[in-house]
Amino acid sequence: MNQSIHPKSEVFSESIPRRLVVLGATGSIGQSTADVILNAPGRFVVEAVAGGRDAAALARQAIALGARFAAIADPAAYQDLKQALSGAGIEVAAGPDAVIEAAVRPSDLVVAAIVGTAGVNPTYAAIKAGRTVALANKECLVCAGAPFMQAARESQAVLLPMDSEHNAIFQALGGRAGNSVARMTLTASGGPFRLWSAEAIAKATPAQALNHPNWSMGPKVTVDSASLMNKGLELIEAHHLFDIPADRLDVLVHPQSIVHGLISFEDGAVIAGLAAPDMRVPIAHCLAFPERVATRARTLDLVEIGSLTFERPDFGRFPALQVAMDALAAGGSLPTVLNAANEIAVERFLAGKLGFHQIAELVRNLCDAALKSGEGHAPATVADALAVDHITRERARTHLA
Repeated sequence: MNQSIHPKSEVFSESIPRRLVVLGATGSIGQSTADVILNAPGRFVVEAVAGGRDAAALARQAIALGARFAAIADPAAYQDLKQALSGAGIEVAAGPDAVIEAAVRPSDLVVAAIVGTAGVNPTYAAIKAGRTVALANKECLVCAGAPFMQAARESQAVLLPMDSEHNAIFQALGGRAGNSVARMTLTASGGPFRLWSAEAIAKATPAQALNHPNWSMGPKVTVDSASLMNKGLELIEAHHLFDIPADRLDVLVHPQSIVHGLISFEDGAVIAGLAAPDMRVPIAHCLAFPERVATRARTLDLVEIGSLTFERPDFGRFPALQVAMDALAAGGSLPTVLNAANEIAVERFLAGKLGFHQIAELVRNLCDAALKSGEGHAPATVADALAVDHITRERARTHLA
């Protein structure tokens, strides 16, 4: 296992309360994080919160959590945020640099939950500053995995996986060395289209794609879940987090979303991480690690559930997963291209300007274009990765014009 996510307990502050920074405070992960914090009075204090454009929502979170500092990425929202927090005694700032300021303020743990590539620079700043980071933004490692993990090693930052699947894997590993792992399996619910025909999936609308059967998530992640691209991105993230080769990573479709990840060891033993499909479970694990803290998530009752089923993914109906796995196998800049192309494709799909079946087509075409243009070499730095990201987005917009 990568040393950056194999922390010893003594690296964590034993002081109570634990001081937190929450990046992406207004999104679904940020809201669930707030629920965990407020359900554990005295355990946590919030140094800073950061959001994107919704000044009213960010102000509500800042007040509810008693934050000292609130940063909003959109400079145009500064006055709205300042007015909403007038008299609250909370320092206010706006713009990308303000979000980075929030990320590096003194804290015991930074929750990195800004969706998409927008979360790369703030999360990288926290890692460079040697912070312990609870990582809920998979795009950081998909876009710039090698530079991120190198920075974490150099700064001795600790990464705690907050995605439910990676958190389950982390707990199942229990500090064991990654070289004893024969297979690491992430599970996928199958999303709303699990039983649909390929023809029906191709005609799916944004409203149908956003109707996830098990999870309540933001729109981008929900669409990724419907296409199974989300699972492909998670495989790339797991490759970097756990330093495990692509050929030892696997995906199973598990409609009940109870088993989130499995570790198969070389001696034949299998250890699985189980929990109700509620993000408060992995969030609480990260916030209190290595201790535990109670949440309002429902207790898992296997008798009530009755049965757990598993299926192999259907790459014919869900080609996005195969595209992502091919990008992981190819390496170099392909994961970076994959991530950028997918963000543009999902954005256009949600706007009603791209068919659901065209998401995987566009991403594959842009990955092929990068290889043909001789742009397949791995980004050496985060800045290099963001440059590839920018080129890919421009190429995608030109392709779709």
